[in-house]
Amino acid sequence: QVQLVESGGGLVQPGGSLTLSCAAEGSITTIAAMAWYRQAPGKQRELVATINNSGGTDFADSVKGRFTISLDNAAKTGYLQMRSLKPEDTDVYYCNGKIYGPHLEWYDLWGQGTQVTVSS
Repeated sequence: QVQLVESGGGLVQPGGSLTLSCAAEGSITTIAAMAWYRQAPGKQRELVATINNSGGTDFADSVKGRFTISLDNAAKTGYLQMRSLKPEDTDVYYCNGKIYGPHLEWYDLWGQGTQVTVSS
């Protein structure tokens, strides 16, 4: 069974940094693309950043210049590096992976979510 497991959330002061990880567990060939979303209670899920396996990236305007997204297919893991964090970055963060399996299976999977709280 293939799944995405997130880690790295927590409490950080304004101006601080956190790195979120999203690891693919199970038998896969490659993570073709990964995206990070965030969602506050009662609000729609917001796209934060995307990356493909050619290294192309895109970011929401609200995080440009502060967040970096990366993908390490050797480690089967994607990362979201967040710096200069603001209270308005407080949300549950979800990763989404587009993944190929060894027999050309295609998976579109979500991580379980990890809470990021920015507060003094």
